[in-house]
Amino acid sequence: MNKVTLRRGLAALLTAALSFGAVTQANAADLRIGYQKYGTLVLLKANGELDRRLAEQGVNVRWIEFPAGPQLLEGLNVGAVDFGTTGETPPVFARAAGADLLYVAHEPPAPTSEAILVPSDSPITSVAELKGKRIALNKGSNVHYLLVRALEQAGLNIDDITPVYLPPADARAAFERNSVDAWVIWDPFQSAAEQQIGARTLANGEGLVSNYQFYLSTRSYARDNPQVLQILLEEIEAIGNWTRHNLDEAVAQVAPLLGLSPEITRTALLRQGYGPRPLSPEVIRAQQDIADTFYQLKLIPRELNISEVVWAPPTHTAAN
Repeated sequence: MNKVTLRRGLAALLTAALSFGAVTQANAADLRIGYQKYGTLVLLKANGELDRRLAEQGVNVRWIEFPAGPQLLEGLNVGAVDFGTTGETPPVFARAAGADLLYVAHEPPAPTSEAILVPSDSPITSVAELKGKRIALNKGSNVHYLLVRALEQAGLNIDDITPVYLPPADARAAFERNSVDAWVIWDPFQSAAEQQIGARTLANGEGLVSNYQFYLSTRSYARDNPQVLQILLEEIEAIGNWTRHNLDEAVAQVAPLLGLSPEITRTALLRQGYGPRPLSPEVIRAQQDIADTFYQLKLIPRELNISEVVWAPPTHTAAN
């Protein structure tokens, strides 16, 4: 794969970290990456370039799969992983629970890669009709905020529905049994349900949420290993650019890993955002809005200040 130049903003963010030199085994003998069946990290794992590059620096990469963002960030919180990616909402819940995490970067918005689904034969045709209904979702995941915003737009609130908190596999089973009336879910589970069982999209994130994907690290790992994070973001940028220009190859590579058809995988990859970027004031504000919303709804126990947990690479001034 040809290397690509990082976007100007990302390069500016990371330039300072370059001065810290090569990673040593004493600094980071292992890099434990939490990932899900979604997103650029799946592509990066399959590619293997990150593993090869860090091996040259004495760093062993370990990949640990999680069913969803909340579980991944619990792994981050207890020290089982050093780095991972989730949607917008899991870091808010994790931080409210005391997780000492840092936002390292984010990917562009992908509002169509999450949706509220209903069965193909459901009489429900609008979000307003979800009043009094049972809705499956993974608590604290990115779709939790989508549901809150969609209900709000329809003149409802979270108390007007019955949430059924289930991880993706269990939620799909409940959805197929008609044990729930709707399911709020993300890709590739979303595209799989659409194409395999004819699930119908009641609403996706368009006009409601940005659905950013965030890259996160523990504060201690980010402090001690800025060069590892720099290499990580370079490789994430490279694999994202490669995917955009080699979609057929990416589909062929990833579909068997996900256990999904090429058609489902292609849909999920097309709806995804690519390219890590530093958190802008706008993105920080959007994430702060999510934190404030969940605090007001009493879904998290305390107020948060997102700007306090945004990674800034350490600076280094050479001696004169």
